[in-house]
Amino acid sequence: MKVSKTTAKSVLVKSNLPASDFVANPYAGCPHHCRYCYASFMKRFTRHEEEWGTFIDIKEYESQKLPKNLRGKIILLSSVTDPYNPFEVKYHKSREVLQLLANSKAHIEILSKSDLMLKDIDLLKKIPNLSVGISLNTLDDGFRKDMESGAVSVQRRLKALETLHKEGVKTYLFISPIFPYITDIKAICDRVSPHVDMICFENLNLRGSAKQDILNYIAEKYPQYLKEYQNIYTKGDISYWEQLESRIKEMSAGYQVPFVSYFYHDKIRKGGKKS
Repeated sequence: MKVSKTTAKSVLVKSNLPASDFVANPYAGCPHHCRYCYASFMKRFTRHEEEWGTFIDIKEYESQKLPKNLRGKIILLSSVTDPYNPFEVKYHKSREVLQLLANSKAHIEILSKSDLMLKDIDLLKKIPNLSVGISLNTLDDGFRKDMESGAVSVQRRLKALETLHKEGVKTYLFISPIFPYITDIKAICDRVSPHVDMICFENLNLRGSAKQDILNYIAEKYPQYLKEYQNIYTKGDISYWEQLESRIKEMSAGYQVPFVSYFYHDKIRKGGKKS
């Protein structure tokens, strides 16, 4: 990994995501090597020539001044990096951001594929309006290794949710990205529902070079699903996602926690509505 330090204008940036008002990305780049990652477009802004996943920039800020009146606003940490990537152990940039936001009266959401937030559990427990989400799309660690070779194991993520929940930290699971015919959402929900306050769902939305890479992977490892993947990602057929949304809505009646869907924001529904 190429590690550099960079300067950003401010800690928070206004968000275009349907469920957050601001985002904070303490790092640029990510070492998790997710094959489906959409965030490689950030190279247009970071001006890196290196391949996405082989560099990380540690951010310093020109100003730590926050926008006025953040009460009730939703701040996501993070949208195009993992705030608890392995470099957080050395640089503590996400902890610094959380300390800055702790008294902001905003609702702070953390989303990670890691369990490193456990080192900050002392701070997390002191922030009154905070939730911590773990991103997961399989219970099969072999598939996890194929898709997210640099991220921590499925078991470590599940254990992190259990620990946070026991310590009184509000938690949620982000089943994302859902791989058609591969991600077993029912099995995942059954496994995590005792340890979370909410379960969210997001479709696999392929862009750029990741699209052909994933299609090649499906052809090699799951050839029985290749035709369906081609219908979805080559022909633009969204009927699978429409049917899955209906199934998720039906499933939600059997769980004690709310379900929230973020499928195809601009096509199936705008924003995350509770199922």
